[in-house]
Amino acid sequence: MIELCRDQLTFSFPEVHSEARCTVSFQRTLRIPDDGREHFLPPGLGRFPLEQVDDYADRLPAKWKSHGGVFMPMYQAEALWISFGGRGNYPMAIKVAAGKVDAVTGEPFTNDLSSSPQNYAVVPGQRWLDGFSVKKGRIRQFVAMPLGEGYTAEEQLTGKAEHGGLQLVVIPMKAGRYEPIRRERLRRERLLLERRVREPRLEQVGSPFPNLRFRDDVPSAKCVQPMTSMGLAPGGMMRQEIYEDRHGPDAWHPEVRSRCFVHLPNSAQYRDATGYAPPNRPPRARDYTRAGLPWFDYYDEDRAALEGAPRLRRLESVGARRVREGKPLNDEETPAPSPAQVHPIGPGRRAVRDGGW
Repeated sequence: MIELCRDQLTFSFPEVHSEARCTVSFQRTLRIPDDGREHFLPPGLGRFPLEQVDDYADRLPAKWKSHGGVFMPMYQAEALWISFGGRGNYPMAIKVAAGKVDAVTGEPFTNDLSSSPQNYAVVPGQRWLDGFSVKKGRIRQFVAMPLGEGYTAEEQLTGKAEHGGLQLVVIPMKAGRYEPIRRERLRRERLLLERRVREPRLEQVGSPFPNLRFRDDVPSAKCVQPMTSMGLAPGGMMRQEIYEDRHGPDAWHPEVRSRCFVHLPNSAQYRDATGYAPPNRPPRARDYTRAGLPWFDYYDEDRAALEGAPRLRRLESVGARRVREGKPLNDEETPAPSPAQVHPIGPGRRAVRDGGW
């Protein structure tokens, strides 16, 4: 079962276990510079607004209706990251694809789990996914680009601009494998209760860069312009690990899974379809840094990271393609000032975040 509430998807499997649920949301964020350097984790600037396809079926393409799922507005060249978890602690295997290209392996997307190479992330443990896994400890940021211009990972690897959007598959752990984990977790929580530290990655900056959204008059006709999905292209390089599955492939319940298609209209198409104004454009990375706001470095020495995908390593980033084509670079594709604040977070952190964030 999939529920949409407060711009967050909740996947639940009550037929497996009463605690078998997890949440997925999509965070607006800074587009990191696509300048050949490796960058720290940018913050979350609030969730993208999510709408159900079924609620606007008469204003959306027939192909979107056949897929179902949800849609959210993105500006061209805007970045996102995917947040996993919520309050649930039940282990889930989560597969993520962009244009039906697996974001972890670069292979064609399927519903099935593979352990060699591992084609999924495991939660809890994997708190975020910011982009395509290109090598160990490094990803290329998810950046929205129009289909048909050759930028997206889908077009680079398949030669087609067919699907766009994001695809999710969530598979729960078998109930019998979960119970020992649950007992151990409860034991540790009792021991750590008095010294637990709240340190979520920044998910809402607030007043410095507001994320406004308001209601206009809802259109009575279909969209003014053709609705075509955007896809995700590789952007700048970021430090982020995708962790190995500690539980093993036999821990999961492959017969029980939920799938969701996330369509990506541009901001004008979203407004035509829903009557909502899309959120404001996010600030540029250099503006955020100059304001003295923090970036983040997640560190967990106890977990082994995947090596990254050779197929994804061959992708050409948006900035690199613009250079090759002799097009002028924008601010997100040129060297950026060093961040004034980098906050270590995670189990291996050497410091904790300011509780005000």
